[in-house]
Amino acid sequence: MPLMGSLYIGASGLQTSQNALNTTAHNLSNIDTTGYTRQQVQLSDKRYLTLSVDPNSVNNKQTGLGVTYSRVKQIRDYFLDKTYRKESGRSMFYEVSTEVMEEVESQLGEMNGEAFQTTITDFWTAVQELAKDPASSVTQGLLVQRASEFVERANAVYEGLSSYQDNLNTQIKSQVDKINDYGKKLLTLNDQIRAIESGGIEHANDLRDARNQVLDELAELTSINYSEDLYGNVAVQIEGVDFVKGGTCYEIGMYVDVNTGFYTPFWPQNASYHMMDNGTREYNIDGAEVFNLNREISSDLNTDIGGLKAMLLARGDHRADYTDIEGDYDSISQSVVMNIQAEFDQLIHSVVTKVNGILADAAGVLQGEITLDDGTTLENVRFSDVNPEGYMRREDGSPIQLFGKISTDNYRKVSGTVTYEDADGNIKTETGEFWVYNEEDPDASETLYSVKNLQIDQELMQRPAMLGFRLPDGSEDTKTAEALKAAFTEEAYTLNPNVKKKTTFVDYYTDLVSQVANSGAVYRSIYTNQESTVESANSAREQVIGVSSDEELSNMIKFQNAYNASSRYINVISEMLEHIINTLGV
Repeated sequence: MPLMGSLYIGASGLQTSQNALNTTAHNLSNIDTTGYTRQQVQLSDKRYLTLSVDPNSVNNKQTGLGVTYSRVKQIRDYFLDKTYRKESGRSMFYEVSTEVMEEVESQLGEMNGEAFQTTITDFWTAVQELAKDPASSVTQGLLVQRASEFVERANAVYEGLSSYQDNLNTQIKSQVDKINDYGKKLLTLNDQIRAIESGGIEHANDLRDARNQVLDELAELTSINYSEDLYGNVAVQIEGVDFVKGGTCYEIGMYVDVNTGFYTPFWPQNASYHMMDNGTREYNIDGAEVFNLNREISSDLNTDIGGLKAMLLARGDHRADYTDIEGDYDSISQSVVMNIQAEFDQLIHSVVTKVNGILADAAGVLQGEITLDDGTTLENVRFSDVNPEGYMRREDGSPIQLFGKISTDNYRKVSGTVTYEDADGNIKTETGEFWVYNEEDPDASETLYSVKNLQIDQELMQRPAMLGFRLPDGSEDTKTAEALKAAFTEEAYTLNPNVKKKTTFVDYYTDLVSQVANSGAVYRSIYTNQESTVESANSAREQVIGVSSDEELSNMIKFQNAYNASSRYINVISEMLEHIINTLGV
């Protein structure tokens, strides 16, 4: 090769070594940068010059033109990325679940510094004192006072749980907005990467790092699948539905329940709608929800991935009450807050209806069939006659009830004919006016003895002595007082249909708190184990993508020596040229 041509070989070495040193310096300067992927230099031969072609030879006579800096590639492992992102999403699911359980424990364990269990115990103590001296105005007043505290603090606990639902609801809105922002960022990064790499020479590695960081953060919020096409675009699916594809981000919509204000993420492209008069769309999101919350939560099914899903499950879709346990319990069993709301409300409902039922029995409330004056027949209803002189009655003859409903009355007055069976088994018929018990209707919340619709009888609050507890003959009604006492020690209640253990009013709340604590311990254990799994996956990934200072310093020495060698090579060629020129010139 001519000596002038030999300079190109040396120049290529200088240029290639300089670029390699720049890449090494870039790695070292980003050693602590979050999301940075180490870059590796790939060198290759420049094209060869063919001097002659000899068919009889193994090779043609060729001479090389040096080395070239072919590309700088990111060192990543696709499978480690997939594993890390899936496990980090699962970890976030259990982290959120653990935080929810801890908050619920806090709501149940304390009520403005006083545990709700104390309220139940105080109520139980008041009942015991009443049993000792039923006719005392002091014990009657204490009973009404403790009952009032029971309702007030029960409402505060329930409101605390409801407020936490609202808090989760706000977080859900924030997380969905963040996911949509991530989708827009991915589109922007796709465009920037494609613009840089379309020439086939440069590689947008730093932009790819930014995109991978977005995917890492997105994977913590929800279950994703992703792939990269030959143009460098990343397509993302959330829960199996396209989120980012081509040049479009299919943003997640938010449906707002008009009754609760709860947000439900849905796919607008999969939902039907009709136009409102004001020009807005009213969506029907059935089948278009982002998450199927009815599926069993299981690691085997990969249904326990993503913090957003954990929030939606914990919040539930409505304010639960005791009717959810008596009805379709499976619909609330996977929601932490709704499950506790329903179980707590069941305790309050059971106490209220049991106490009211005992007082109603004392007032002579019977059960039978009533044919109203308009011909309507009411079957299996509880009723009493209109007798102001009766025991445990008001001046209008209605039965005295300790607990009342806010929205509706406990009893209503009707006219008609009643048919019932007396204590001796005889069928009797009477005509006149009667007080009929307003039965609870699960489909009408205003008829329920629920925490949200509960109050102490206002007249009884003013005059606790109305209870009397003295029979018409003047003797103390110890039977009713003892029945109230026995109600609190009767083991007849379970937390939910999946629990077989029977418990009393006094122990019910303790069992409820223990259930929350045990579930919280399970979640914490899973979360702790999952943290270890994520750490292991991240460590394995960091061994591939992380920058090693020792390795980079070794590369720096290598490329520095290569640069020096190329420099010395050029000096030698330069001296040879100078010698030849000077010699020939002489």
